[in-house]
Amino acid sequence: MAGAPEHDIFSQKSLRLPDDTVFYAIFPDFSLNSNPTPDLSSSLQSLHLQILQTLSPFTTDYLWQHEPFTLSLSSLPKPSCLCSSHLPHLHGHLRFGDNLDDEWFTVFLLFHISTAFPSLSIRVWDTDGEFLLIEAAFHLPRWLNPENSLNRVFVRQGHLHIVPRDRLPSPTLTDSLRFIINRGDESLASDPVQTAVKNRLSDYPERAQSNMHRVRVRVPVSVAQVLKHEPCLISLAVEGFYDRDIDSMKYAAKLDKFLPNRREEELVRVAVRMSRAMYAQLVQQAFQAPKNYPMPNRSDTVAYGEAELGLKIACGLEMIYQLRKREGLEGKGSTWEAYKESLERSGYFQGLLPGSKEYQRLMHNAEEYYRNSSLFSRTSELLSAPVRRIDEILALPHSADDFRSQEVPSSDDDSWLYNGEDELNAALLERQKEMDLYKSKHEKKQKGQEDTGPSSSSNVDEVGLGDIAKTMQDFVHKVSTYKGAEVPENRNVEDVDLDVDRFVKDMESIMKRQGFEDAGSNFDIEEGSSSDFDMDESEDESDIAEPSEDNEDEKETFMHSYSDAMNEELKTTTLTKSFVRAHEQAPKKDEGTSNATVDMDEDFTPVDVDVNLVKSFLDSFSSQQGLPGPASNLLGLMGVQLPRDDKKGE
Repeated sequence: MAGAPEHDIFSQKSLRLPDDTVFYAIFPDFSLNSNPTPDLSSSLQSLHLQILQTLSPFTTDYLWQHEPFTLSLSSLPKPSCLCSSHLPHLHGHLRFGDNLDDEWFTVFLLFHISTAFPSLSIRVWDTDGEFLLIEAAFHLPRWLNPENSLNRVFVRQGHLHIVPRDRLPSPTLTDSLRFIINRGDESLASDPVQTAVKNRLSDYPERAQSNMHRVRVRVPVSVAQVLKHEPCLISLAVEGFYDRDIDSMKYAAKLDKFLPNRREEELVRVAVRMSRAMYAQLVQQAFQAPKNYPMPNRSDTVAYGEAELGLKIACGLEMIYQLRKREGLEGKGSTWEAYKESLERSGYFQGLLPGSKEYQRLMHNAEEYYRNSSLFSRTSELLSAPVRRIDEILALPHSADDFRSQEVPSSDDDSWLYNGEDELNAALLERQKEMDLYKSKHEKKQKGQEDTGPSSSSNVDEVGLGDIAKTMQDFVHKVSTYKGAEVPENRNVEDVDLDVDRFVKDMESIMKRQGFEDAGSNFDIEEGSSSDFDMDESEDESDIAEPSEDNEDEKETFMHSYSDAMNEELKTTTLTKSFVRAHEQAPKKDEGTSNATVDMDEDFTPVDVDVNLVKSFLDSFSSQQGLPGPASNLLGLMGVQLPRDDKKGE
């Protein structure tokens, strides 16, 4: 078993988990033994019974939204297990639906188990992943994220453990379990993380009881009989009513099981206990009574309200009974759907259209195989269990007289259903406090780094604005690739070797040829410009020959012409006004100098490149308002850190 292939404890990446479901796995320390003992299975069974006995005081009277807390054994290697394919363990899952209290009550039970049994390591997750980390999001180490949290988060001895990345970069399940057993002090989560999670659980188990709601209802005698013997079946009744559709409503219209005689049936008053979530699901939905249902007169508002709520319970119980009965006979349910999806993924249906003759033949063969499998019998038995139990209860003698004489307690106050705004605002305020505290700590940390940084100061001028221009010049002369500029660790690299003369000569040749083509010059191209072959020859000769005096004159002429053309183009725009110009003394006006010449000199006063560079950096940095941005990123690459502009906007 030690050599068995190891899989991730969760398979979220390869399998879509059911919505609104919490999963948990319990790993005893003895499951990690490299040489398993023959009585390993019996030890696991004994542990299973001890855990259930320990939880019994908390779960006996609790009403779950959809299904109760359960644990099952996995003592043999099982590749399909979501928790572990080879380690013996206990596991289970619970669908909580719209009732989040079920999920957190489950977490409370798991923490209680870890405290009562110190030699256990527990994993718990849901569709969102490691939801315990989400609860403590403002206090987690920065390196921890959903991508690297797999096999890191455990509950042990009543505390949350996070396997550190520097000790186990890519932990397997076995590695993580051994680590928290042998080095639990290193994996223990920080105090703020522990506090955030335990604050969420601090109201349990009292909250589990306060979450219950008792209400008076008027229901048919058969419904009262069922709820008297099995109060937990109220969850199925609410589920049937809340998830009803057109097909199931046909059963509600007839009520063959729970109201066979219609108006001749008498409604009896009983007290029903349910969770607040169930009560809200019943009350907040309008529902029309089926024909011939014995509803009291609307003038009696109290009796009518009790009967209306009882009507929803009776119809929900009828719908879920008939659906489970049909599904039990067919043996279909979530397991059949999963089986059919696996056939589709494997290409069993060969891309055929649903409903086609060949598709129907393949579907019939798949159903036959499914019915003959052990999975069918287990599914059928599971789906039929509530049906069999209801039939057993209704087979017992019962009548309306059994419920007339009993005293029915009054309904609990349901003002919480309509005054939830205060509770919501309180929860939002608590979250806002956490966010403000996190932001405050983050700002203090940033400020501390700025105060101790080599280039930080209260005055921007003290940063050395001249250094920004010099550093930028050094930066652009470093190595660059098609991916962009790179800043090597060794800043003393050699400058890029650029043959300026050859570059200018090539540009001159290109510009001359372009000029001749655009202007349609009458000059002979062969005399005024070299051909492609001549240019190649001149390039080869330029490597060994000194530039002639004529070439120097041509270069100077080209540069003047290019500069004049560019200046003329920019003269008609406002671009020149956006630059900061050098503080040079304006030229004196000679008597023979025209006004046009003076204006030209003023327009083309030299631009101070360094000042403009620094000004652009400061404007960009200020517009970031302390947030990350291109200016701070580029300055950081150059080793320059500017202080925050806290006075902006004052």
